[in-house]
Amino acid sequence: MSEAAHAAVVLAAGGSRRLGRPKQLLCRDGETLVHRAVRLAAATHPQRLLLVTGADALRIAEAGAGFDAESTVNLDWSQGLSSSLKSAASALADFEGKVLVLACDQPALESHHLQALLDGASQSASGCAATAHGEAAGIPALVTMALLTEASARLDGDRGLGAQLTALGGAVWRMDAPELRLDIDCEDDVAAAVASGLLDR
Repeated sequence: MSEAAHAAVVLAAGGSRRLGRPKQLLCRDGETLVHRAVRLAAATHPQRLLLVTGADALRIAEAGAGFDAESTVNLDWSQGLSSSLKSAASALADFEGKVLVLACDQPALESHHLQALLDGASQSASGCAATAHGEAAGIPALVTMALLTEASARLDGDRGLGAQLTALGGAVWRMDAPELRLDIDCEDDVAAAVASGLLDR
């Protein structure tokens, strides 16, 4: 396997409790956010492409269809983000490359962000690249399979990869993309995204 080989994981299992409707099915330019995330992930030409669904799994999987993606259902989605990372790690247990992890609730996400992470990881001591969220590091991110496996074994609740990535400090290449700080959790976020032209009315 070449060093450039990577898998891509789209996290789309959440129940959107605060929003009260599936944020994965909100649209930007007529395209659902889950379809958009899978499309952007597919454009990085991953060796494997995985869509993790959970709440409303069938509808979300159908909305994200149209690409050569594997779909895995996180039956424990109500336990939070950590359960989706565990599902991803399990599905990719035999994979040896790096893993690009992204969610579908950052409507400003573009292809150039993902490419920057792929390029940045090749320059980092850890082989990982992440998005700067203030002093912390988070997704979208490119991580080693070892980090994903270790993190998934330790995480619980609604915690993601941020703590592990942040702990690596300068060994992780960080992408400064303040536009990605807008993620969709509640109606105020939807309104802000609509006002910025990042979501359809």
